Amino acid sequence: MTATLVPPDPTTGAAPARRTARRIPTTRLVKVELRKMFDTRSGFWMLVSIGILSPISAGSLLVLGLDGDVTYQNFVRASGFPMSVILPIIAILAVTNEWSQRSGLTTFTLVPNRGRVIGAKAVATLLVGLAAVSVAFAVGAVGNVAGSALAGVDTVWDVSWSMAPQIMLYNLIGMAFGFTLGVALRASAAAIVGYFVASLVVPGILELLALVREWFRDLQPWIDWNYTQVALLEGTTDTGEEWAMLASTTTIWIVFPLAVGLLFLRRSEVK
Repeated sequence: MTATLVPPDPTTGAAPARRTARRIPTTRLVKVELRKMFDTRSGFWMLVSIGILSPISAGSLLVLGLDGDVTYQNFVRASGFPMSVILPIIAILAVTNEWSQRSGLTTFTLVPNRGRVIGAKAVATLLVGLAAVSVAFAVGAVGNVAGSALAGVDTVWDVSWSMAPQIMLYNLIGMAFGFTLGVALRASAAAIVGYFVASLVVPGILELLALVREWFRDLQPWIDWNYTQVALLEGTTDTGEEWAMLASTTTIWIVFPLAVGLLFLRRSEVK
């Protein structure tokens, strides 16, 4: 390979100005990450499953529920239930696809600053979560109007302005936990299994420990992630102590693991 020499400007004798590459805008990175989240078959079908399962889940309340169950809050919870399971998996795949699809080398070559890439993935995940929860509220509203008309009862709008942000925060924290597992483990299968273990197995163990050990009963709300998540879903996180419990469990299960995962991610070799 031979080098090509660029001659100086013949009129001035000065060396030509070196062209510098433009920094890729953050908005473009976010758009790319949004597209990558649903370009794969797994991401595409995850999105489709949300659109299919949420109306079905809300409609099941009309078939299986009683007249007293026809309330806006119940329809929002029913339509949001599939999202609470699928959205964290979408967040996991948003991170782990770089390693499972072997595209990390290309991504981090084009954007060497890995922190910017992970930040764009986080913003894209947040936008998807906000859009999905908005759909849950919309589907719940349609189901509530239709359900009350079919059941012949008054339409009940029992989701207050203070409860709605808590329901939204419940789903966003779930996505943040999935995102954290993706960053920490960087393997789709391991992160998904870890999510279901933390969501389904660990809460039962902590609940059993609180029943058999009295000293742990008062400590459980401060370390049990599921405990504070249930309070958010029910919209009962009102006092300062309850918000402090939420901050404690979020720090233990999300902030610390995410910080450690980012440290290793920035230093790990990409193949």
